Amino acid sequence: MGPVSRWAVNKPWMAVGAWVIALIVVFGASGTLAGTYNDSFNLPDSESTQAQQILEDDFGGLGAAASANIVFRPAEGSINQPQVQAEIDKLAADARELSSVASVSTPYEVPPEVAAQLGLVSPSGEIGRVTVQFSAADSEVPVAEIKALVADVEAANTDALEIGIAGQVVDFANQALPASEFVGIIVAIIIILIMFGSVVAAGLPILTALIGLAAGISIVTLAANLIDIATFGPTLAAMIGLGVGIDYALFVINRYRQAIQAGRIPKDAALEAVNTAGRAVVFAGTTVVIALGGLFVLRLDFMNGLAVGAGITVITVMLTAVILLPAVISLLGHRTFAWKMPWARNQKASSEGKGFSRYGAGLQKRPWLYGGLAFLLMVILALPMFAMRSGFPDAGGRADGDTTRIAYDLTTEGFGAGANGPLLVVVELPDEAAVATAAQLSTVLATTEGVASASPVIPGTPAVSENGQAAIIQVIPTTGPQDEATDQTLERIRSEVIPQTLDGTGVSAFVGGSTAVVVDFSETLSDALPLFLAVVVGLGFLVLVVLFRSLVVPLTAALTALLSFGAAVGILVFVFQWGYLASLFGITGTGPILPFLPIMLFAILFGLSMDYQVFLVTRMQEEWGRTKDNRLSVRRGLGGSGRVVAAAAAIMFSVFISFVFGDDATIKMFGLGLAVAIALDAFIIRLILVPCLMTVLGSANWYLPAWLGKILPEIRIESEEEASEIADSGDAGTSQADRQPVG
Repeated sequence: MGPVSRWAVNKPWMAVGAWVIALIVVFGASGTLAGTYNDSFNLPDSESTQAQQILEDDFGGLGAAASANIVFRPAEGSINQPQVQAEIDKLAADARELSSVASVSTPYEVPPEVAAQLGLVSPSGEIGRVTVQFSAADSEVPVAEIKALVADVEAANTDALEIGIAGQVVDFANQALPASEFVGIIVAIIIILIMFGSVVAAGLPILTALIGLAAGISIVTLAANLIDIATFGPTLAAMIGLGVGIDYALFVINRYRQAIQAGRIPKDAALEAVNTAGRAVVFAGTTVVIALGGLFVLRLDFMNGLAVGAGITVITVMLTAVILLPAVISLLGHRTFAWKMPWARNQKASSEGKGFSRYGAGLQKRPWLYGGLAFLLMVILALPMFAMRSGFPDAGGRADGDTTRIAYDLTTEGFGAGANGPLLVVVELPDEAAVATAAQLSTVLATTEGVASASPVIPGTPAVSENGQAAIIQVIPTTGPQDEATDQTLERIRSEVIPQTLDGTGVSAFVGGSTAVVVDFSETLSDALPLFLAVVVGLGFLVLVVLFRSLVVPLTAALTALLSFGAAVGILVFVFQWGYLASLFGITGTGPILPFLPIMLFAILFGLSMDYQVFLVTRMQEEWGRTKDNRLSVRRGLGGSGRVVAAAAAIMFSVFISFVFGDDATIKMFGLGLAVAIALDAFIIRLILVPCLMTVLGSANWYLPAWLGKILPEIRIESEEEASEIADSGDAGTSQADRQPVG
């Protein structure tokens, strides 16, 4: 990457032109060849996947095609009032006009007793349900048609008729980047403006990050043709890409400014920035991508898609930081720091690191105390993690008045909480006699603890397939999809009811449905978590051993990253599962933690955590190489990099936390998890605990067996000469940089 970055500095107009051409090609391709996103939770060899396969093979793709439920209740009386029926009939007629709709079932088209049996009307007769079956999967239904259907339902929601619509296809159509992300961008601009004191310098990291992000998301849409990428994948990729993109650009511009302050001419300063901070950015981005690549050890299409989406955006924003940005600052020269703020006009370079150098000296006076308090805080925050339950958020956590929340609440009130997540028991029929066995199983299921009802009828679907090879039993639990009791009911059916009822009959049955898929998915990821942690931590440790030529520094980096991870998950449990401070973040209901969130959170956090470790400890390593004074090295490392790491973490926190105030529960959880993880890792771990640990460990920090040192390659982020010339003067007196104004 170094030669390309240097080419960009020396031939800036060519570099900018190449970027423009590349962007035109990428945007054009994504506009014409964009793939579709797909929430594929299929798990190899899981029971729910077997059930799904039988549904697709024997019931004409049932379960693979999208569906939605329209649930309604008049303000007074039953659903059989003429004006209510007229409104519902109109909605049904409009739905049938949509090209993607295969069938619509209403409670008015069959006798009342049949409507009740089909679950189209509640026992009280006050709540009705319309089922809409589509001819394609969720991701293949035209978004415009879904939005038209939702708009019709929302228009029908009045004081006289409460009505809502729910279904995964509705959630898919509503996927969009939350407007709240712009709040994070504004906060990032303010932080950089305070740091650099220049409007131009504050705008460049934002601009280049947005360019890289736009390119990355466009490539992700193309990648969706080749692999399954979740519907929220682009939003997650945007969240990560925006945060790291601004940070990476910030590191480059900060080093460029330090070189200008040291007396370099702009082009030389730009070259120095790409040869130092640019290398660090490439290493940092590579570390994040490696951590995301660890998700492939899980061998799950869903996780692979998230890793690819996030990895692509990290790569594109990294490339803008080390190619496009150097070209731009080479063109701008001293104008990079134009339009200065009043507080920056007389700012001296010597003031930049003194604050953190003094801060480091303060930590070193009582390293055991400050380090111990930081460690204790992280342990306390991590404790709730051990009470974590895995599961997917449902519409019960949506805001009041949301159409899916209305449908969810009406379904719960009219048909029971379990109707929001029914179980589908799929029975394989080896012969005609097995139909009676399936009927017996249905009877036993209906009397099982935790089951509200079991019926061999699903609206619009026969109990036995046309080929006579399979049957369906719909089981409605007494509890909702997120209730732990529902998991227990599922386990009871699988481990007790089905084996005992079908023993010796030669008949097989599998439990599927969305609730069963979630449980299987959660268990699979929980079982895989230790292997994933071992792979990612192991790879990160090896990379840092090569970079720092030490065994102790990489070990403390890896172990403290685990501490940050535990604390972040603990806070998520505290807020989302237990409900404390939930209202502060616009969370209206409690529930389990997304099963894939801990793994994704650690993959992203570990990469970013290693970034901060590299930016801090690289300077400490160079100082150690020159002085062999560990305490001085730690202070100078903090003085030289502490300020920019703190600013970078604050920016990333503001970007991540802004996503919490959107409407999507999944993105809320990711936003809060990443925000607190970054804040805790940067401000508690990297800026308190790690300096204290390194102070206590002394020269042992840099221990490396002689035999290992001989075989390790020599890799440096910065040359000793470059680091010496731009070293912080907080401990070393006044350098040439101290006599130069900022910019």
